[in-house]
Amino acid sequence: MSKIGFQELLDAGVHFGHQKRKWNPAMAPYIFDEKKGIHIIDLNKTIAHLDQACAAMTQIAKSGKKILFVATKKQAKELVAERVKAVNMPYVTERWSGGMLTNFQTTRKSIRKMATIDKMQTDGTWETLSKRERLFKTRQRDKLEKTFGSIADMTRQPAAIFLVDILKENIAMHEAKRLNIPIFAMVDTNSNPKFIDFPIPANDDATKSIAIIMDAICDAIKLGLEDRKSMKDKADKADKTAEAAEAKSTEAPAAKAEEVVAEAPAKEETKED
Repeated sequence: MSKIGFQELLDAGVHFGHQKRKWNPAMAPYIFDEKKGIHIIDLNKTIAHLDQACAAMTQIAKSGKKILFVATKKQAKELVAERVKAVNMPYVTERWSGGMLTNFQTTRKSIRKMATIDKMQTDGTWETLSKRERLFKTRQRDKLEKTFGSIADMTRQPAAIFLVDILKENIAMHEAKRLNIPIFAMVDTNSNPKFIDFPIPANDDATKSIAIIMDAICDAIKLGLEDRKSMKDKADKADKTAEAAEAKSTEAPAAKAEEVVAEAPAKEETKED
């Protein structure tokens, strides 16, 4: 569950939707009222859905799987990147490259190409290239870094995807839907939440609103990662205890055997007498 309350969401402007004429009727269950031609989001619904999303995020992180964050709109890019880096999850804040999920093998090839250029710079190959070839490789590397650098550690498709503004990130949303990847998203009053597995009704345009939702989501992931580490530490401790007990039980028969061997000659001498 998130620790964010009603007043905090209100102060961050999470309740402000779009103009009434731009609304999507599918968002009706999440709209509280209309004020001066602008729809007001029901923050009680926001809190309930945010709690569900956070609980699910904690479980995914606890399982050791990755969650991909996508936020390419100007007001979300930097703050999403900053928060997601802290929990070591992949993210896309530049352009979404079509097929990034549905054609994942090609995505991995692009990431490997980037790694190959890096290797050339350390194994001496770089020095054998002409000035023109170096310039071409450098530009190619910069282009790949911009698109794929933040997902370089994503060796397999993510267990879930989080979107800020599903209208802007509709290609990523449809790719995830096609692959049955669970979708978490901030949904504003102009969006259709029916495509989303874990919709969080919220203002997806204001920086403060995006920041407070991202803080809650990343805190939930952090909790899952801490639980995973704790479980791993307990398992390691249990394994060491079991190994120590096994070693002790192995030593006991060996010690008895040595005693028997030591006593044997004495018994033989007694018999001869």
